[in-house]
Amino acid sequence: MGEFIKFVDVTKCDGCRACMVACKNWNDLPAEPEEFHGSMQSHEALTANTWNIITYDEHERADGGFDWLFRHAACLHCTTAGCELACPENAISHTEFGSVVIDNDLCVGCGYCVQGCYFDVIQLATYKDQKGKEYRLAQKCDLCTSRLENGLQPACVTACHTDCLVFGDKQSVLRDAEARLAVVKERYPNANIYNPPGIDGTATVYLLAEKPSVYGLPENPQAKLSQVIWKDIAQPVGKLMAGATTAGILAAMAVQGALKFKNRGKEGEDHHE
Repeated sequence: MGEFIKFVDVTKCDGCRACMVACKNWNDLPAEPEEFHGSMQSHEALTANTWNIITYDEHERADGGFDWLFRHAACLHCTTAGCELACPENAISHTEFGSVVIDNDLCVGCGYCVQGCYFDVIQLATYKDQKGKEYRLAQKCDLCTSRLENGLQPACVTACHTDCLVFGDKQSVLRDAEARLAVVKERYPNANIYNPPGIDGTATVYLLAEKPSVYGLPENPQAKLSQVIWKDIAQPVGKLMAGATTAGILAAMAVQGALKFKNRGKEGEDHHE
């Protein structure tokens, strides 16, 4: 199977929020009403139950003109994902579609993934079990992986009426993105393709009208060496050592049990004599 990406051309977005509604409906996410906070933006940030928002930024151009800059904000599905590197339970992984998903059966709600995310996307949701005890689970956009598995497009993509969102073959989409960038640069000289090399790219690629920082995105996110060491070296070695320790304890118990059994046999022989 080839590689796929979701391409977001922010210059085509009109801020309609249809993608937000589609995301809520498909993933059965609860509504999260917010008080007015002085902005046209409906939600201040992504949450564990709001996986997709449209950000609104007022921007004054160098020529004195004024623009509203919109951005469809959701999980970028990093190739080298900070959340995946930070997870101690291997609850976060990549699918064949490049999407980064969470296994709720393995998630323990520790929150390390929240700290590890480069884009403040993944968050913890609080639930209660049948006994009323609270527990937490990490949640975020999964690129509608269940739809992809059935040959469908992500829900947000199907809802977009301006073709701001496109999902398809990576190489083909990126070629079209470069062609579109050349056109956009005539109006926005700072326009760029945002696909950070420091994390080996993402499965959600943006065409931005301005520098990433204008949209609240890090200019060049990098996978931390400590995260890589933790995931690839420290964690596996730690589990191996824990396994060896457990095996050692079990072996010692077995030897001790065998010696006790042997001694009992000797005591029986002595008593018989």
